[in-house]
Amino acid sequence: MNSQNRFTKLLRANLNAVLRSQPEILPRDASLLVAVSGGQDSLCLAKLLQMQSAKFNWNLTIAHCDHQWRSDSSANAEHVENIAKEWGIAFCLRTAKSLLASEADARKWRYAMLVEMANIHKCAYVATGHTRSDRVETLLHNLMRGSGADGLASLTWVRSLTPEIKPEIKLVRPLLNVSRHETAAFCRENQIPIWEDSTNQNLDYRRNRLRLETIPYLQEHFNPQLEIAIAQTSELLHDDVIYLEKQASCFFEDNVSVIWDERLPRLHRQLLQEQPLALQRRIVRQFLSKYLIHQVNFEDIERFLNLLTAQNRAQSAPFKGNISAFVEHPWIVLHIN
Repeated sequence: MNSQNRFTKLLRANLNAVLRSQPEILPRDASLLVAVSGGQDSLCLAKLLQMQSAKFNWNLTIAHCDHQWRSDSSANAEHVENIAKEWGIAFCLRTAKSLLASEADARKWRYAMLVEMANIHKCAYVATGHTRSDRVETLLHNLMRGSGADGLASLTWVRSLTPEIKPEIKLVRPLLNVSRHETAAFCRENQIPIWEDSTNQNLDYRRNRLRLETIPYLQEHFNPQLEIAIAQTSELLHDDVIYLEKQASCFFEDNVSVIWDERLPRLHRQLLQEQPLALQRRIVRQFLSKYLIHQVNFEDIERFLNLLTAQNRAQSAPFKGNISAFVEHPWIVLHIN
């Protein structure tokens, strides 16, 4: 293999292999919105998709979201637009009109803008440049926050951005088995100018500290193949999560087990108690998610499950929103004030 284009051939072959094994990620004839920040991973993805667009008959649009967090953010957006023009790819931009106070707010705004742009350009798929390196950072970050299997496997190949809306828009991550080292080498081989984001070196951001300090330390002192090992763990957990979620959903198919009353929804206590604990937790989470105003957490689920062995008329401590659960044998009833 010619050493001058080794990583280009490697990543093109990798993308083709992913599409053979998972054709639903990026099917032929699809319109794709490619989220490009200007960094190496997203530019690598955009160029790879352009290289393969004729083969798969893809229609590409590059999208950029300017959070207005940095003094050079407008120049960053212009840089991405110039690359899109040079490559002959349509470009669209969204700029934040108000202050995004946190990373969580920025993420929520960004995905809302990507959905908006995908709808305008009639794209059923939004592609992002998340890599195996990102997958490792996400698993370690969520592990330290006390996440369960769902959080540890949260960075997946494909997920819906609009689960309640048809036609559905899917988020796809074609580079999940590619390392950040490989995307950098690809950009060097193809002389792609990368926009260096100064905030990527700011250790006040936890993910930066993970990437710059924690992961290199673990690789040096524990496992040089740490990325591959942890990414494999994430993939295995993802498969387990899908299976358990489907099994939990089956509980609601039995009309005897649940009543979806608008004011007093309820679960059958004995039927729930007969399930393995792992399924009990997932069933309760799915149930509570329909009624609680916040994201259901471990404490919410355990508070509800404590009523499985409580006396009749026992009541839980209230959930946020002044919602509580109580035992009305044979049911556990959710009282919505």
